Amino acid sequence: MNRRYFGTDGVRGKVGTAPMTPDFALKLGWAAGQVLGGASGARVLIGKDTRRSGYMFESALEAGFAAAGVESDMLGPLPTPGVAYLTRALRAQAGVVISASHNPHHDNGVKFFGPDGGKLSDEVEAQIEALIEAPLQCVESGRLGRARRIDDAQGRYIEFCKRSFPVSRTLSGLRVVLDCANGAAYRTAPAVFAELGASLHVIGDRPDGFNINRDCGSTHLQALQAAVRAHGADVGIALDGDADRCLMTTASGETIDGDDILFIIARHRHAAGRLRGPVVGTLMSNLGLQHALEALGIEFHRARVGDRYVLELLRLHGGDLGGETSGHTLCLDRSSTGDGTITALQVLKAMIETGQSLAQLGAGMNKCPQVLINLRIDAPVQAALDAPALRICVAEVERALGARGRVLLRASGTEPLIRVMVEAQDEVETRQAAERIADAVRLALPTLENGSTP
Repeated sequence: MNRRYFGTDGVRGKVGTAPMTPDFALKLGWAAGQVLGGASGARVLIGKDTRRSGYMFESALEAGFAAAGVESDMLGPLPTPGVAYLTRALRAQAGVVISASHNPHHDNGVKFFGPDGGKLSDEVEAQIEALIEAPLQCVESGRLGRARRIDDAQGRYIEFCKRSFPVSRTLSGLRVVLDCANGAAYRTAPAVFAELGASLHVIGDRPDGFNINRDCGSTHLQALQAAVRAHGADVGIALDGDADRCLMTTASGETIDGDDILFIIARHRHAAGRLRGPVVGTLMSNLGLQHALEALGIEFHRARVGDRYVLELLRLHGGDLGGETSGHTLCLDRSSTGDGTITALQVLKAMIETGQSLAQLGAGMNKCPQVLINLRIDAPVQAALDAPALRICVAEVERALGARGRVLLRASGTEPLIRVMVEAQDEVETRQAAERIADAVRLALPTLENGSTP
């Protein structure tokens, strides 16, 4: 479905540049209020991460909802999954998150949850987009929405996360380093792990409005790896800016990515007879994950990239567990959306119940070498992907790899990027194939940027 504003995870862009401007946010709030508000007296919850621009967009969205006759409850800084949870728990008509997730502070975005705490469908987002193009018509003054602040939002969410962990277990004796990415979980995540008994050292918990995701969090693991080694920790946990993603490190600082996490949780649940339905990954999931799960007798499916599509396949096949290599993991028996804190707790639960280290739990999956090259472009992304010379190059690489590997070439749903991914059994061959395709993309760009048809 072609959409003008919504990507795979809401509306996102550079602050001050369309669509991430205050006037657009006001119109977006009004349009969403029309579609999601329903009857008179409807209310939405609005949460945000720690970006300075969040204040501006919070005010603009609230004004738009008020113009549509919708009440707004302000949650303040709160992880994306916390907003999803409270939307459902407080019986709101919708939840709104102001965040650009793992992006730098100069980006921001807006994403929505329905009353069930789940992401909106493409169809509902299309309805909102259609109204954005219509003239804004304010309700009469007696029906204007109001705004209020919910002061205990963080405490409610902390208790929700703790309930996802067995009441008969604690994290006592476990040495944990936690990186909060200077983001939305800088207060909630430390409270969860500390109250469950972990011996905790926290980094990335000093947000200043501009340092979110800067050299920290799940996109920059170096600080976490160094802290884990320096403090002799058993495990490191890295969240991203809105805390819906989680990556981890072993005691020696080795990276445990989203594929590893899916394998660890799936194998542990399968051994205990608690795994329901298939495991769902994406087109980016490593072949090694698929082979390891199939060797255990666990069915594996691939969805399009984006947690909304993982969720769709899980619901279609009656599964609970799915996710992306980037660390966006869905445990639907614990939360309606990806939750980095809850994901980490599921892995720590496996460590405690098996008595194994994180490195031991991750053993058993042999990953194929995978090379991912992100190319930032200013030209139209789809035009670049359709360039004949590029398509010929991809076809030649696929023929050369045969059954030994695979190629994935796609546009990012959240940034102006083309992602080139090649996976094969030989690391040198994989790198060469990816670089060849990346060069073909670069060669196509000057023609596109000059306005010529590819």
